[in-house]
Amino acid sequence: MRSLRIRVTFGCGVLALMASGTALAACSAKDFAIEAFAVKLQQGSGQPRFSMKGQLVNHCTEAAAAQIRIDAKDAAGKVLSSKQGWPAGTSNIEPGKAVDFDLGRLFRYQPDMSDYTVLVSDAKTW
Repeated sequence: MRSLRIRVTFGCGVLALMASGTALAACSAKDFAIEAFAVKLQQGSGQPRFSMKGQLVNHCTEAAAAQIRIDAKDAAGKVLSSKQGWPAGTSNIEPGKAVDFDLGRLFRYQPDMSDYTVLVSDAKTW
C-alpha cells in the first residue's frame, strides 16, 4: 500500500501531492482490450432483447478491473443510448486473463438503433 504525503503551501496557493515509497505502475483503460464483441437482437414475446457479448482482456502487468461503455447509435451516428458496466464486478482480472460479458440487458430496444460501439472507459484496482 502506498502512503501519501500532502503538502500545502498557503503563501503561493500551491497544493503538492507527493507519493512516498515505491511507485507502482497503475493500470489504465489502455491496458485492457475488448475482443469478440457482437450485438444480436433476440426476438421473443414482447419487445426484442439485446445480446451484447464480448470478452474483456487484461494486458496490464498487475491484476485490475475495467469499466466498459457501449453506445447504441442511429444511422447518422447520433448516440441514442449509452450504458456502462464493470464486467468483473468488484473483482480484479489477473494479467493476461479475460472475463466474458453481456451488457445487452441494460439496453431497451429502439428501432433506430443501427450501430454499436464499445470501449474501455475506466480502470481501477479493487
